[in-house]
Amino acid sequence: MTIQENLLWAIEQLQQKGIEEPKLKARLLLSYCLGVEKEYIMVHDTREMEGEKKEEYRKFIRKLEEGYPLQYITHHQEFMKLDFYVEENVLIPRADTEITVEEVIAYCKNKKEKLRILDLCTGSGAIAISLGKYLPDCEIVAVDISIKALEVAKKNAKQNKVNHVTFLQSDLYEKVEGTFGVIVSNPPYIKTEVIATLEPQVQKEPMIALDGGADGLIFYRKILEQAGKFLEKNGAIFLEIGYDQKEEVIRIIQETGEYSEIQTKKDLSGNNRMIMAKKAREGENKCLFQEN
Repeated sequence: MTIQENLLWAIEQLQQKGIEEPKLKARLLLSYCLGVEKEYIMVHDTREMEGEKKEEYRKFIRKLEEGYPLQYITHHQEFMKLDFYVEENVLIPRADTEITVEEVIAYCKNKKEKLRILDLCTGSGAIAISLGKYLPDCEIVAVDISIKALEVAKKNAKQNKVNHVTFLQSDLYEKVEGTFGVIVSNPPYIKTEVIATLEPQVQKEPMIALDGGADGLIFYRKILEQAGKFLEKNGAIFLEIGYDQKEEVIRIIQETGEYSEIQTKKDLSGNNRMIMAKKAREGENKCLFQEN
């Protein structure tokens, strides 16, 4: 069979299974399988595919049909214009998370001093490594409880030539030392009972990176109840949130009584996606809220 015939077969298979964007995914998998750019497929579509490559391609297509994420097959995901290696032990970085990263970058660039940044629940390292790439003068500590996730994160740091991120295996703050000008986190925040209703591709991602407990808020409580000890005076914490969690997370922040200002940011779809809270200076007791 030719390249074109294999591509048409794959598209038809994915369409029959109701897979979203079947043409795009079939082409991306074919490019990955053959080790060529997508333009090659268009120019050389009449060439025969070797039997070994044909079988490998069909195996990949079957994985997609079973709900396996494309990124776990190709081991590639773009984030903040960087290339990240991903596999089953880490959450696939989403474009929505770029909102949080961009806000941290803007905040740090407005500061005269070089900040120390703590990234909790780092996973693939997407947040920490992106910050390291665009804030080369900042010291960054990236924490995760999963050793396997940290192995992926270290690989991504090397791949993106970021060498000033320290990776630490820790249950949140357990092994963290010192204070930070910024704490940032994209913690697990999906309600336990909701996970079973998510798309098959999402359910293939690590449960430890998805499950936020019965109400989806367990990690926000854990992070915020100790954050004050690790934030420098007038430091700030940035948290990615679920689209329906703004009010609840703001309430948790306010109940700590440690923050003088709270801001939120929406993603490109108009959903609430990020909350930033500034630690109050001594004598400050107002908790102002501003929605962006």
